[in-house]
Amino acid sequence: MLQDSKQKRTYDAIVIGSGASGGWAAKELCEAGLKTLVLDRGRMVRHIEDYPTASKNPWDFEFRGSIPIEQRSGLASWSWKREETVQWAMTEDEQPVIFEKPFRWWRSYHVGGKSLLWARATQRWSDFDFEGPARDGFAIDWPIRAKDLNPWYTYVERFAGVAGNKDGLPELPDSEVMPGFELSCIEQYYKDQLIKNFGDRHLIQGRCAHLTDPQEVHRQQGRSRCMHQDMCNRGCVYGGYFSSNSSTLPWAEKTGNLTVRPQSIVHSIIYDDEKGKATGVKIIDRDTGNEMDFYARIIFVNASTIASNAIMLNSKSSRFPNGLGNDSGVLGKYLATHNYRGKGYATFEGFLDKKQVGKHAGHAYVPRFRNVFQQDTDFLRGYSIGMSGGRGMSSDTSMIGDQLRDNLLNQELRNVWGMAAWMQGETVPVEDNHVRLSEDQTDKYGIPKIILSVEWKENDDKMTADFVEQQTEMYEKAGFTNINVSDSGALPGSDIHEMGGVRMGNDPKESILNKWNQVHGCKNVFVSDGACMTSTSTQNPTLTFMAITARAANHAIEELKRMNL
Repeated sequence: MLQDSKQKRTYDAIVIGSGASGGWAAKELCEAGLKTLVLDRGRMVRHIEDYPTASKNPWDFEFRGSIPIEQRSGLASWSWKREETVQWAMTEDEQPVIFEKPFRWWRSYHVGGKSLLWARATQRWSDFDFEGPARDGFAIDWPIRAKDLNPWYTYVERFAGVAGNKDGLPELPDSEVMPGFELSCIEQYYKDQLIKNFGDRHLIQGRCAHLTDPQEVHRQQGRSRCMHQDMCNRGCVYGGYFSSNSSTLPWAEKTGNLTVRPQSIVHSIIYDDEKGKATGVKIIDRDTGNEMDFYARIIFVNASTIASNAIMLNSKSSRFPNGLGNDSGVLGKYLATHNYRGKGYATFEGFLDKKQVGKHAGHAYVPRFRNVFQQDTDFLRGYSIGMSGGRGMSSDTSMIGDQLRDNLLNQELRNVWGMAAWMQGETVPVEDNHVRLSEDQTDKYGIPKIILSVEWKENDDKMTADFVEQQTEMYEKAGFTNINVSDSGALPGSDIHEMGGVRMGNDPKESILNKWNQVHGCKNVFVSDGACMTSTSTQNPTLTFMAITARAANHAIEELKRMNL
């Protein structure tokens, strides 16, 4: 009976996590014929049927979006505390964290993960990004370059669907795109002014994972074009934007090779000293509290950056007493995020004969222009800038009663156009920015609590100051008024772009993973979510996570065929 039970818990592959990268791992492995188990610590969420607030109107909510105080009790402070999104919220006791230094860790545990909640911005990396560490000597050299990932970028973009434009910029390689979201008149004006005043700075359509011209592969997924509802974080019944739930997981399910097991909290990866490889994954069933082991020939770790680090650190054995694959001692170290501290807003008094009609999912984007072709500042790396211009409706809400009601029902067009800007800076990974496990405190599942110790460094301060100076100058030269650009003081983690800790590298003495995302000392374990990143660059990272995962999964498939794993 025990043997029979073990056979039922044995698969060809196990994927830990079902978000953007985990979904891609599942798709590739299942398509190759591998019986694949996907473990997720959260509840099941199925496309369409489990989006309870999708497409609802404001008046469909009892409190117009607000949640009564008593219903907020027990929810994590950073959770989605609105009626529209409370289904993604997490309780305070689910995964308590020790913040050694102030940090904002956004989490939402359910099948599909943050692929249901991401901002959907998708930009490729160039060699300027991959070669950053080698050029300035901070962090370590990436074991791959753009040429290694370009075919996989194309592969992922065609399947997921990316809207945008081909801009021909060396600092931001073109993607495989369908028609993008048009720039507004104020954004087009700003674009022209950047070229006129600076020459090497460009405002472009932001590329995003939305379907504007669905192709046959998207129709086969059951997805249709984006309807511009601007309600993406509730779940999209049209599948207009890419998520694991609408795309990769159903695709994997159609093969008959996929098993999804929600409510499965991964405790650790099981390593067999005699076999010299990992044999499975230990979980705690969230409903029963029981421990269970599942077995597989290969394991993909895609639990999200910090969670993946924690799983690897908790996977101890006589061979790896300090965490799976941690021969180098760098596991959990060199954690990095994007710098979102710089914010700006200004108004423009022109184009008063025009107004904004409708909504769309994209925004404008200024690719990195600092330290791209040479080192030209007193800080390392650079930043990109997200931008959004608009002239919406407003109403005076300073009164009460009948006048307030009438004002709300009869909004007036704003007098001027406005243009918002926000920086996305590359932080340089440093050793003391890290995640580790508590030696004496556990959560309610008996798993050691995560300790996060991350802070801004002098390089981040200098970069933010440069953004404030440069963005102010760009507004001024374009003729904007009421300019307000500042350092918001946002905490590390506010960008939701955690990366590193299980970094890739050529040298096993300095890294955890090789160029194929395999653990140097345990070749049948792959880590291909944000934890694998050696540096962060300035681009939104999810497209790179997905491309790296597709590449790693196909390498794993080939290695299995060669009997190397």
